[in-house]
Amino acid sequence: MRLGPVRWLIGILAVVGTSSALGQESPPRVTHGSLLVKTHVAGTPDEVPAVRTDVRMRITGPIARVAVTQEFLNPTTGWLEGIYVFPLPEGAAVDAMRLQVGARVIEGQIREREEARQAYQQAQQTGKKASLLEQERPNVFTISVANVGPGEAVVVDIEYQEVVRYDQGEFRLRFPMVVGPRYISGTDAVAGVAGTGWGVNTSAVPDAERITPPVRHPSEGAINPVSLTVELDAGFTLERLASPHHAIVTTPVSASRHSITLADGVVPADRDFELVWAPDPGAQPAAAVFTEWHGGEAYALVLLLPPAAPDAAGGRLPREVIFVIDTSGSMGGASIQQARLALEQALAALTPSDRFNVIQFNSTTERLFPASIPAGPAEVEHARRWVQGLRANGGTEMLPALRAALEGATESGVVRQVVFVTDGLVGNEDELFAYLSRSLGRSRLFTVGIGSAPNGHFMTKAAQFGRGTYTYIGSPSEVGEKMGALFRKLEHPVLGDIAVSWGDEDVEAWPARVPDLYVGEPVVLLARLRTTSSAELTVTGRRDVEPWEAKLRVEAGSDETGIHKLWARKKIAGLMDRLREGGDRAEARDAVIAVALQHHLVSAYTSLVAVDVTPSRPDGSPGRTANVPVALPAGMVYEKVFGTLPQGATPAPLYLTLGLASLALALCLVRRAFAVGGGR
Repeated sequence: MRLGPVRWLIGILAVVGTSSALGQESPPRVTHGSLLVKTHVAGTPDEVPAVRTDVRMRITGPIARVAVTQEFLNPTTGWLEGIYVFPLPEGAAVDAMRLQVGARVIEGQIREREEARQAYQQAQQTGKKASLLEQERPNVFTISVANVGPGEAVVVDIEYQEVVRYDQGEFRLRFPMVVGPRYISGTDAVAGVAGTGWGVNTSAVPDAERITPPVRHPSEGAINPVSLTVELDAGFTLERLASPHHAIVTTPVSASRHSITLADGVVPADRDFELVWAPDPGAQPAAAVFTEWHGGEAYALVLLLPPAAPDAAGGRLPREVIFVIDTSGSMGGASIQQARLALEQALAALTPSDRFNVIQFNSTTERLFPASIPAGPAEVEHARRWVQGLRANGGTEMLPALRAALEGATESGVVRQVVFVTDGLVGNEDELFAYLSRSLGRSRLFTVGIGSAPNGHFMTKAAQFGRGTYTYIGSPSEVGEKMGALFRKLEHPVLGDIAVSWGDEDVEAWPARVPDLYVGEPVVLLARLRTTSSAELTVTGRRDVEPWEAKLRVEAGSDETGIHKLWARKKIAGLMDRLREGGDRAEARDAVIAVALQHHLVSAYTSLVAVDVTPSRPDGSPGRTANVPVALPAGMVYEKVFGTLPQGATPAPLYLTLGLASLALALCLVRRAFAVGGGR
């Protein structure tokens, strides 16, 4: 992926030249009518704050409680405000933050986003230490720490709760460690939401400045070390316990309990951590219910596994399969190799009764065939050779590729299945979700996440709006297993027309609409039982013409703390989905704020803020803002994402762009007409 298509004014290049000195300065603040260079610079250790992260996970059944401690160190001789953009799981219910200043601990308070920011800025201006946690995406957060003194370390603790994913007989928990560089689409710059990142706010991504932290070149060494421990109480005897992408040390405590640490002690924050555990075959859960009392009401988490798909070949659906592969610059290196392997295996699984096509996209979109054709041996072999020749370069213009895959009607009785292979590193997620909600029709979209740090929020939500599933492939060794599992889902009839009845009108359950289910997937529900401590749950569905029904008694009697937060997080996600589907923005905002404040959760409209009462920065002492650089996700090629400079210049690329298509219009913008370094 390279710079997004904000209109270039080539004549402005002469203003800047190719001086490497520009790469040694912090990006200046953009003022009205300015034409400034915003360079993507790799900072040296004595220029920016350093961050060390410690992660502690406690997993009980399908519920994970996670504490993340971030230590900010100011290695300079001046006062700093540190800004760190970092990821958390897309389903995380973030509910706590503590600021540690010496022996003092200041608890964070949940407030409306603008109110929290004002409190933080007031503390910053008066010399008080403060921390502010804001959500940019459900899986991207910004932590700001004000007034960190020379040589001083300040510690911020964050906690969240999430539901562990269960699929194909395995539990999988992922902890993302780095925000991958996002492609910023759009042709016009806008004022948007102010931030300190390298991106230009555009009409398609009006908060680009908030989600584009500086990226350190891999040649400058590892940064942002992470330590991690897991206390796992699975509730059953394990057949398998592994981490596909990190070496771990496992200490059994009992047949169902294990303690896990990283074998290397600390690792660089350049790839997602994943933990996988599977029960003994005889201990596979058919149903599980976890409940909690909170505020005089009962909350329930229900996991219900439908019966396995029939083995009979006659259950196979007639289908049209469209394979879409991302060949943008961010897919360079290991990712494009994994993507090609995945598509080769997918093509090999086709039969002559299938119709298929292959689409590749980067800055442009290209179909292999003008329209889908029968999957005969010669046609499949031609496609395989074409896929082998694909190379990664250019931008990530995803919307035209989705249109190419979904446009046109399918034959009667034929299911169109779109297999979308990408790292998902885009900034215009909402635009893409809105398109899917309007245009999916009878098609189904299955996302395949590629690389060491894919955009889990996009991958999960795109599959949800596409009424498909999300598969994550983190290394070439996983391609066979993961693509095999995906094709088992594609080849069998879906469990659809799912309806849930609680036998009580006062029960509020999320998701409001249960999606279609595929082989090995459970029904996962979160409910608030308003007037009673129990309910009769009935789930019905249909596989082809065969009806399916399951009943379960839900009794609130245990004390699994945090389920009410998971319910609130799921409700917030449902409210935001309605907004993407065309709902009223003000109504959705008010509803999200009400839920988030009641359950003390960070959301798009609420933030956590902690302010020390005692000023620490002396009057008159100047301070400055410094972004914490992040690592390039492992396997990516820096030059494929950010480009290169002429020989003799700094290692960081120097790109120049003016926000709008014309200089006259650009001069009317405030803080938005500037050149971008390291953009895409």
